[in-house]
Amino acid sequence: MKSKPSPANSTSPSSAAVLNSPGTDTHADPSLMTGPNVGAALKAVRISRGLSLEQMAETTRVRLAYLTAIETFSLDQLPSRPFTIGYIRAYAQALGLDGQMAVERFRADSPLLNDGLASPIGVDNSEPGLGAITIGAMIVVAGIIAWNVAQRTAMEEAPPLPSASASAIARATPIQTKGYVELGEPLPAPAESTAPAPYETPGLAKAMSGVESTETDPTAGDPGLPPMPARFNTRSDVLGASASESEVILQARKSASLIVRGSDGSTYFARQLSTGQAYRVPNIPGLTIEVFDAGALQIFVAGESRGAVPVGRSSLTQLLPSP
Repeated sequence: MKSKPSPANSTSPSSAAVLNSPGTDTHADPSLMTGPNVGAALKAVRISRGLSLEQMAETTRVRLAYLTAIETFSLDQLPSRPFTIGYIRAYAQALGLDGQMAVERFRADSPLLNDGLASPIGVDNSEPGLGAITIGAMIVVAGIIAWNVAQRTAMEEAPPLPSASASAIARATPIQTKGYVELGEPLPAPAESTAPAPYETPGLAKAMSGVESTETDPTAGDPGLPPMPARFNTRSDVLGASASESEVILQARKSASLIVRGSDGSTYFARQLSTGQAYRVPNIPGLTIEVFDAGALQIFVAGESRGAVPVGRSSLTQLLPSP
């Protein structure tokens, strides 16, 4: 009786070929060492985990065409080698594998002595022929010659520089006669400056000098002013101190400026008085009165006129002499 062969020994030739193929393990999950190259290994791991190629492209941010070329190991459809290595590392890490081990598997599958950059896809790197180099050199030479010709033509067509007349040259050239040099006629003297004299403000120098006024006629220089009244007449408001505090009043015969200062230089009053307006001077020792227009202000004491205030700075005691 023939014994029935055991199932362990019944293997087909195709199954034996798969078991004996390098890098194939039917009892273990696929890894980076599965398949003939790293692309096939990554594909096997992806399929075993139920992931689509579109999902991997979205996770790794790598083009779907590049991932397809990696799985099929079509290196001619991939960019330069450094970029390919980066894509393989990102693909392996997205599957939870060791990215560096995937790169080492790729370098073992596709060894290169020089990992330099590959030529870009679709770019012709063929060296230019001798004819193209010759044509380029001829164009450069022709451009240089044309530029030189244009410069020479421009210089020839430019108008001549202006020159002095023959008579002017003859006058300027010294004549050698009897052993000495004869000079031409002397040139006329330059015209004198006709700049106007500087303007001087009337009364400004005297006011800036600080010298007190000694005018005897305070109305001089403005004969159009009305006559000075003998008593104070209120024609407008009275500024300054009250009537119970002082009896000294300065009244404007025309619009004029008035400055009243103390002995320490402090300003008590500074204003442009209108015609008829008055200022009652406070009873403070050491006050000075400064006026800029002759006869513009009249001084009253207890309602009686004491004349016009002189131009310049005057002390109140000078304006009020003892009776």
